Amino acid sequence: MTDTTVTDRSFEEALPKRRLRMGSRTSHLARAYAGRVGDALRLVAPNVDVEIVGIETSGDAWKGDLARLGGKGAFMKEIDKALALGEIDMAMHAMKDVPGDVPLPRGLVFAAYLERDDVRDCVVWRAGSRYESLDDLPPGTVIGTSAVRRKAQILRRRPDLQVVPFRGNVIPRLARLDENEDGIEAIVLAHSGLTRADAGDRIGETFPMDMMCPAVGAGVIGVQCRENDEGVRGLLRLIDHDETRRHITAERAMLHGLQGHCNSPIAGHCSTTADGRLSLTGMVFSHDGGEFVHAHGQDERDRAHELGAHVAATLAREGARDIIAGIPH
Repeated sequence: MTDTTVTDRSFEEALPKRRLRMGSRTSHLARAYAGRVGDALRLVAPNVDVEIVGIETSGDAWKGDLARLGGKGAFMKEIDKALALGEIDMAMHAMKDVPGDVPLPRGLVFAAYLERDDVRDCVVWRAGSRYESLDDLPPGTVIGTSAVRRKAQILRRRPDLQVVPFRGNVIPRLARLDENEDGIEAIVLAHSGLTRADAGDRIGETFPMDMMCPAVGAGVIGVQCRENDEGVRGLLRLIDHDETRRHITAERAMLHGLQGHCNSPIAGHCSTTADGRLSLTGMVFSHDGGEFVHAHGQDERDRAHELGAHVAATLAREGARDIIAGIPH
C-alpha cells in the first residue's frame, strides 16, 4: 500500500455514501477484472457503491490486425473518452494493453495498481488433443496467439511450428479452438487471465519465465481517474499496491524508452530481489524470433524509472531499435 495510511483512515471515515461508475471492456475477463477492483474498493470503503459500466471498444469490435486500428490503444480510447467527458468516474485497464508509444490522454492518471497476478503464459490444447507439451508437437503444427511477443518466443524454441494470429476474447477464443475450424492444435494465453475467467481447468503446459518472458504490464490491473478528481484519487490510493507500482514504473519506462509499436515483440519483467532491490529484464525480438537482444539491470527501490531507462538504453545499444524499425506497423 502507499505511505498515506494515517490520513487514509480519516479519509475513509469521512466518505459519504456515493455511487461511482467504473468503465470496463465488455468481455467476460474484463468484467472479472472490474469485479476485482470493485471488491477491493468495497473492502476499504464499504459506503461506496461501484457500478461497472461496460463499454465496447473498437479493439474488441475489430477482428482484424490491430495495427490497422492504431495498435493496443484501440482497447482504451472509447473508455478514456468516457472518463474525460465525465460519463464515468474511473476506468479499469489491463496494463499489458496500454501502449508505450502513445502518451496517456491529458488530464487522466493511473491512480491505483492492484497487486500483480501470475505473469506466466501457458498452452491451451484444443478439446481432444493428444499432446501435453510444445516439444511433443510434430513439425508444421499450427499454434494460435494474439501476441507477436509470444510468436517470437515460440519460434525461438520451435522454429518448425506454424504460428498464426488468433485474436478474440478468452471464452469465445476457447470455443473457436475446440471447434477446430482453423486447424489449430493449441493457443497460448495468459495463465492469470484463464484463472480469472474461471477457465483454469483449460491450462495445459505453463511456460517457465526463462522460456517465455512476459509482456510489459502482464498480470496488472490499473485504475484510471481524472487528475483533478481528488475524491476518487484519494479513494483509489487506498487500493494501490506500492510494490506493483514500482515494478510497472520500471517496465513502462523501459517500454517508453524503446518506443515500440503494437507489432514490436518486446518483453519485460520487473521483480524485487531478496535484499529489496528492483530487478528488471528486457528483451526485444524479431518477428520470427531469429534475432533478439536481452538486457538486465538492478537498482534501488526508489529508482524504478531510472532502472527502466537504463535497461532501455542498454537494449538500444545492443541493436533493439534496429530490430523494432525493421518490423512493419
